[in-house]
Amino acid sequence: MTPLLEVEDLWVRFPTRTGILDAVRGVSFTLGRERLGIVGESGSGKSMTGRSILRLIRPPGQVTAAHIRLDGEDLMQKSEAQMRQVRGERISMVMQDPKFSLNPVMSVGDQLIEAWRVHKKGSRSEARERALGMLEAVSIRDPERVMRAHPHELSGGMGQRIMIAMMLIPDPELLIADEPTSALDVSVQAQVLQIMDRLVQDRGMGLIFISHDLNLVADFCDRVLIMYAGRVVETCEADKLHEAKHPYTRGLLNSLPRLDAPQKRLEVLRRDPSWAETPSVRPS
Repeated sequence: MTPLLEVEDLWVRFPTRTGILDAVRGVSFTLGRERLGIVGESGSGKSMTGRSILRLIRPPGQVTAAHIRLDGEDLMQKSEAQMRQVRGERISMVMQDPKFSLNPVMSVGDQLIEAWRVHKKGSRSEARERALGMLEAVSIRDPERVMRAHPHELSGGMGQRIMIAMMLIPDPELLIADEPTSALDVSVQAQVLQIMDRLVQDRGMGLIFISHDLNLVADFCDRVLIMYAGRVVETCEADKLHEAKHPYTRGLLNSLPRLDAPQKRLEVLRRDPSWAETPSVRPS
């Protein structure tokens, strides 16, 4: 069976005053209709990897790859006009903070309707019914009232649910979620994850879940990529993340507090320069 997504030798570069910065270096992975977690410290290249799949890296940033295939189609060969048909309709991305993603001067209903009508041919009344159904699907009570509200009138948890509804309303094949719960408290975080899990399973979608929370990814995802300095240093099954072998992954795990094994002092992550070594295959 052909994977939903195939990424081979992905590089993201930015020119700086001191030379070229390689933000993502030779990343390769495949994704089926599963939940794939990408974890690592801030600056490890997690978000850049997600954005580059949608070709959202703007000049002077440079994205190269042997291929980024979605259902066998190479996204690297598509024009910008063709990519606009891919974004939202086939691949959607939920950003970290809905306050910066939702339009503050448009009602929630108008934004949901617009998100559906951009990709689907139908009447406004049909789009409105679809938007109401999607709000109910993400467990929002009184969707009629929320449709009339503006983003500043909503809590962080509700704003994040609306972002998920907006990204899923065109029925994409793949959802990229970039730290979707980091700004939420624990109880709301659990609700949002349950909603995402149910929607992904019901629709048979693929999910890339980007996070810095190793315990969360271990509980929520099927597989995990661990990134350091722009490259993947280890891949493992999510339920076996705590058995990871790479010293970087072990250092991250040992620096986390544990209720079942309390310590007076947490370990400090000691980095080895060899972890950031350049992959053997570089793009031309």
